[in-house]
Amino acid sequence: MSGNRLRVAVVFGGRSAEHAISCVSAGSVIAALDPEKYEVVPVGIATDGRWVLAEAGQRLSIADGTLPEVSGGTAVSLVGDPAGRGLAVLEPGAAVGALTEVDVVFPVLHGAYGEDGTIQGLLEMSGLPYVGSGVFASAASMDKEFTKKLLAAAGLPQGDHVVLRDAAGAISADPDVLDAAARERLGLPVFVKPARAGSSIGITRVTDWAQFPEAVAVAAAVDPKVIVEACLPGREIECGVLAARGGGLPEVSLPAEIKLRPGTDWYDFAAKYLDDAVDFDVPADLTPEQTAAVQAAARRAYLALDCRGLARVDFFLGTAPDGSELLVINEVNTMPGFTPISMFPRMWAASGVDYPELVDRLVTTALDGGSRAVR
Repeated sequence: MSGNRLRVAVVFGGRSAEHAISCVSAGSVIAALDPEKYEVVPVGIATDGRWVLAEAGQRLSIADGTLPEVSGGTAVSLVGDPAGRGLAVLEPGAAVGALTEVDVVFPVLHGAYGEDGTIQGLLEMSGLPYVGSGVFASAASMDKEFTKKLLAAAGLPQGDHVVLRDAAGAISADPDVLDAAARERLGLPVFVKPARAGSSIGITRVTDWAQFPEAVAVAAAVDPKVIVEACLPGREIECGVLAARGGGLPEVSLPAEIKLRPGTDWYDFAAKYLDDAVDFDVPADLTPEQTAAVQAAARRAYLALDCRGLARVDFFLGTAPDGSELLVINEVNTMPGFTPISMFPRMWAASGVDYPELVDRLVTTALDGGSRAVR
């Protein structure tokens, strides 16, 4: 603690393909933290894994289509000994004392080496409280294969899919690694995805099986394990989950809907962050019964994965073969985007929790131990 203010290390960037989006998220989080209550320590992780105290004026926004990136800064390292309480400066001749004490960490990291349980394990060993889910929930939610398995075990519906392990090697050895029966079952189009990635990076929408080997290669360049998912027609619905103050069942936001504009085939990286290609209905135009179903499923998913602090649950709302309504979970994000256009803060704003209050609440929850839900 610095004076009467809590010292919050906002960690961003990272080694994953989502480096730039993490920077944008962090910029919004830093701007929302009340300077009278919090002293922000902006810690950037460069794409090569170096930790730096970000320089003043570091751009953390998308400008004219140019993505931000962690560049220079004072080299720092997380102190592994819990008695150290934070960060040590590594620059020769630099003072150490100013950064040795940190009260809480807000790891605004997306994808591998951040959202997948790795930094959570590092923070656990360092004895530092942090925003978001723990090691297990972070790792399980990041891996689409195990997310699906755990949610299915909890009775939550999943779309049809196939897992390809060592995908690049498998497809180069046998371009027909997905046999005829699997292709017939999945149908076309399919989405070929890295198993452990986000922001639609490495994903290809395959409309002809001739495109399949290249799509697998693109996904495998991000992650050697690849998921091939059947297309789930329907409305794209999202719902935010937030730990209740003091424990108890987690709270759920009003759902939102993503609507693609004509000419946009699917919600890819460019549609999300660069192009003016989608409309957002916040809240979604749902019946009370549909809203209740989405919120109940989002809460169940959060609990099934043992999440903590926050999550965003993504759905497809469509029609089953028998004509009944079908709600299918697409994925669970334990550290959703916090950019100015991100759905998680927008859903909570529509639910009566504005951005500064949301960020404050997440930090407070982390300091209180994560507010594990009572099932």
